[in-house]
Amino acid sequence: MATEILMPALSPTMEEGTLAKWLVKEGDTVSAGDLLAEIETDKATMEFEAVDEGVIGKILVAAGTEGVKVNTAIAVLLAECESADAAPAPAKAAPAAAPAPVVAPVAAAPAPTAPKKDGSRVFASPLARRIAAEKSVDLAGIAGSGPHGRIVKADVLGAGASAPAAAPAVAAAPAAAPAPAAKPAAVAAGPSTDAVLKMYEGRSYEEVKLDGMRKTIAARLTEAKQTIPHFYLRRDIKLDALMAFRGELNAKLEKRGVKLSVNDFIIKACAMALQAVPDANAVWAGDRMLKLKPSDVAVAVAIEGGLFTPVLKDADMKSLSALSAEMKDLAKRARDRKLAPHEYQGGTFAISNLGMFGIDNFDAVINPPHGAILAVGAGVKKPVVNAAGEIEVATVMSVTLSVDHRVIDGALGAELLQAIVDNLENPVSMLA
Repeated sequence: MATEILMPALSPTMEEGTLAKWLVKEGDTVSAGDLLAEIETDKATMEFEAVDEGVIGKILVAAGTEGVKVNTAIAVLLAECESADAAPAPAKAAPAAAPAPVVAPVAAAPAPTAPKKDGSRVFASPLARRIAAEKSVDLAGIAGSGPHGRIVKADVLGAGASAPAAAPAVAAAPAAAPAPAAKPAAVAAGPSTDAVLKMYEGRSYEEVKLDGMRKTIAARLTEAKQTIPHFYLRRDIKLDALMAFRGELNAKLEKRGVKLSVNDFIIKACAMALQAVPDANAVWAGDRMLKLKPSDVAVAVAIEGGLFTPVLKDADMKSLSALSAEMKDLAKRARDRKLAPHEYQGGTFAISNLGMFGIDNFDAVINPPHGAILAVGAGVKKPVVNAAGEIEVATVMSVTLSVDHRVIDGALGAELLQAIVDNLENPVSMLA
């Protein structure tokens, strides 16, 4: 029987993507696990694999098509000896229904899990099964995004990132559902496209088409500034002890091919500070906060046309050399757009370092749902007053901690920033 191949959801938040390239053509025979196409999400280009064997009977969406909605039919897979005439016509989108009347909320139905065969076997591709075995992921609890609910590679990779944290059990009966909160007033989005084009009519310019990444950055950061109550804490950090200590370590690690950067120390300092101030190791989750046990630190990496924030998980538990190697690998694959969704989603805290561009200080925008982000400037030689009251020259780095006031109050944010400063001004303590 002919089967529709659907546009996959390659990350938990993906709603549409670009079908960048077909790796097969009509008439090709494919097996489960074979690569079919390259799909561009808002962050990366990922390969899409077949979950069944058969013959590509018809390609419904051409290569290069943008804005393809998840679960849209993109091709038809035929069984052996089946004619292309048997391919089902692509289903037309149903017209939008009229808005339903407001009713009392009811419990949502549980998300469907992958269908079972004979009540025992989970339908999953061979590659998905292999990855699940390597990561000790239970396929029975994963909802598949492949045809007919079959579990594919992306579902397994995204399982950890998308799994909700368990809420503590309570003995009391559930309270009556609260009335829905009033929606905030709409914020003006600025002049329309037509108005801006008319404004610059007669001037020479080049139109730059927005790709998925730039659209996502614009939407998320606009949302962040409109909905997150930011406040800012600023400190100067003396780096002389750290620079001397870094030089000693690099001299000893040279034979191993390891060279630690100042950013590696900053990552470690922030990770340890989150452990020292655990109440600040939290994210905003709509109607609650989630306090994480590990220190999962995201680091902004600039790439052409945008940025990634790969996450270094359990950063407090890793050595400086391990963090350095992992950061270099993540940064390289981020620039090549080869990161998997689970590698840039999550974390509670982020670092944005523009010091290498000569920026003295700046205020970073929080990346939701993080509770805070540290903006790091350049280390600059300045005159300072030492403990003896004398003026001396020191290397000083300015940092700004942007904080979500819903998650972290002023005193708690100050305590977190003080812990970061202490770690960087006394770098030997990070090896204890």
